[in-house]
Amino acid sequence: MRPARLEDLAAVQSLTEAAYEPYRALLGGPPLPVTEDYGPRIVSGEVWLRERDDVVVALAVFERHADHLLIFSIAVAPGCQGQGLGIELLQFLDGKAAEWNLPEVRLYTNSRMERNIALYRAYGFQETGRRPNPYRPGWTLVDMTKSIKD
Repeated sequence: MRPARLEDLAAVQSLTEAAYEPYRALLGGPPLPVTEDYGPRIVSGEVWLRERDDVVVALAVFERHADHLLIFSIAVAPGCQGQGLGIELLQFLDGKAAEWNLPEVRLYTNSRMERNIALYRAYGFQETGRRPNPYRPGWTLVDMTKSIKD
């Protein structure tokens, strides 16, 4: 894993679009990570990349808060899905939270993304609530959290 650089911006956008493409039809529009401007996040150190042979195959976008690490997006290139990269990214983020002495990792996802919710639950996340998406009327967000144990 390495932090993204501004010259990685096109790769970040391309991989994100490809990874989230299956959800466009399900949601009736692009998922929030597809519309994000990643330039400022890269400058802030919030985008980290996983490469194979100098090709970006997965990425994690996250925010450091005073009492938690918030996952904004995890994306794996379609040709690399099912190879454990998502779990590798989650483990990396657990490590970052522990390094920063944060007690938990949080995330939110669309309630229609049932496969992702199931994966997060299997990894140890617990659902903490549901709320309307403030940016997309009619969409519901699922809030989830996972404790970081020492």
